[in-house]
Amino acid sequence: MSSQIKIFSGSASRYLAEKIADFFGTPLGKVELLHFSDGEMQVYYEESIRGCDVYIIQSTFSPSDTLMELLLMIDAARRASVNEVVVVMPYFGYARQDRKSKPRVSIGAKLVANLLTAAGAQRIVTMDLHAGQIQGFFDIPLDHLDASAVFVPYLKGLNLPNLCIASPDIGGSARARRYAQFIQADLIIVDKFRERPNEVASMQVIGDARNKHMVLVDDLVDTAGTICRAADLLMEKGALSVRAVTTHPIFSGQAYERIEASMLEEMVVTDTIPLKKQVSKVKVLSIAPVFAKAFRKIHNHESISSLFI
Repeated sequence: MSSQIKIFSGSASRYLAEKIADFFGTPLGKVELLHFSDGEMQVYYEESIRGCDVYIIQSTFSPSDTLMELLLMIDAARRASVNEVVVVMPYFGYARQDRKSKPRVSIGAKLVANLLTAAGAQRIVTMDLHAGQIQGFFDIPLDHLDASAVFVPYLKGLNLPNLCIASPDIGGSARARRYAQFIQADLIIVDKFRERPNEVASMQVIGDARNKHMVLVDDLVDTAGTICRAADLLMEKGALSVRAVTTHPIFSGQAYERIEASMLEEMVVTDTIPLKKQVSKVKVLSIAPVFAKAFRKIHNHESISSLFI
């Protein structure tokens, strides 16, 4: 007999969890987050979850309290005798710290993986990790979903002639190449040199952008400095228009102002992270249906590869 699925949400991702639960066809479970006077948190499930498959949805964007809340939810679920704890992280925070880029630095992504496993997570579901090798940081099953399932149909629906995919850096070239294959478009690389985090020193275009409608593809945008400079550079190189698609809209610092002032036609994002404010150039596509379908397939022990474009 299959276990019952119950879907719960941390406070940071409730807006998205409600949509996922609606697409899945079940009400969102009741959980209470209590705060002590000093800010310490305590999690309490307001309904029985004994023997259930519990799906806990929480993106771990800033501040770090989102991660601590998630760990407490995992721990509480395990202590309540659930059948399985499935941790759903639409945005996996600290994913940019996937290796030692220089001596004496932390590997934050591996630390987060260890914390999740130690807390009692038995499966991870996430989307568009900044570095694919993070999947290897876990010794439990991990389902890595792809936002191309919503972006590719959107791009095809634009019906733009001479459409061309571009990566804003060498590191994202494999991702951009997949998109180019999906929509049968050419590929251009924008090579950048970064002296320190969030600061680009130089940038150059590898390929011909003349008379093409460009689409920059990235997994996340933080300060928007790189992608806006890339858009401006592509227009200087003769592009007819430049759009951008990015899964995780972190949008810190002057990101919103930069996007509005840039040559970008539009910035298309998903709702893995909520926008801090609405701006005219930013369009949000929901990934809730993708996660709901993934939950169903995981629960029925079916392959999720059909969810990929």
